[in-house]
Amino acid sequence: MFARSLAVLLCVLSLCAPAVAAQCGGDFNRFIAEFSREALSKGISQSAISTAFAGITYDPAVMAFDRRQRGTFNKTFEQYAATRVGPARIKRAKAMLQRHAALLQRVEQRFGVPKELIVAIWTMETDNGADMGKLPIVRTIATLAHDCRRTELFQRELFAALQIVQRGDLPMSEMIGAYAGEIGQTQFLPSSYVKYGVDFDGNGHVDLRRSVPDVLASTANLLKVNGWQPGQDFALGTKNFEVMREWNRSEVYSRTLHYFALQLL
Repeated sequence: MFARSLAVLLCVLSLCAPAVAAQCGGDFNRFIAEFSREALSKGISQSAISTAFAGITYDPAVMAFDRRQRGTFNKTFEQYAATRVGPARIKRAKAMLQRHAALLQRVEQRFGVPKELIVAIWTMETDNGADMGKLPIVRTIATLAHDCRRTELFQRELFAALQIVQRGDLPMSEMIGAYAGEIGQTQFLPSSYVKYGVDFDGNGHVDLRRSVPDVLASTANLLKVNGWQPGQDFALGTKNFEVMREWNRSEVYSRTLHYFALQLL
């Protein structure tokens, strides 16, 4: 789950959020103050900034985890799939297919993505919302943005997180997620949340933590927007397989998703 976003970061160079150029490194409070000024100049309200950054501090545990994550996908497909797609998880996913059959049919009809693949992603990422992470998203991303190795990418993610706060999609108490700032039941980075999120339950907000209709529709929408071809195969070597790699650049991960989806047919 947590490793996914590090690969995704490499393929989100074209984001809906404008670049924000605060100086990375040095004093963390200075960085936040400079970022706040830049965000304000680019349309984020002072209220949203104050709410998001209230009491914020640097998180050294996030940076320690980030440095340990390199090499996560050194396993072969067979090794990785064996750890991610077992009988219990297949059983769980099949139960989700039955429980949400009508909803999944509507999502598949609208976006053209097979319900089995949507549920495979949903189950692989968080066991259908059971494990979404426990870290404050804004603090996590601000810590990563302060680090100079990938500051531009994470500053964009931090700007997108402020957009989510400003839109009122999630209260700060729900801005909780994983070690690279992933949010919700299929672990969207904030930029993906803003770009691909769908209000499928019609309540006026995109809630990828609590609303199953929003979660499933947004997951399918990400694939559709990136070129998914309805009714076509999504095995290795196909156009749809390459679209799946917009979810995660790892070939092993995408092959595992394909394998998982086949077990649900």
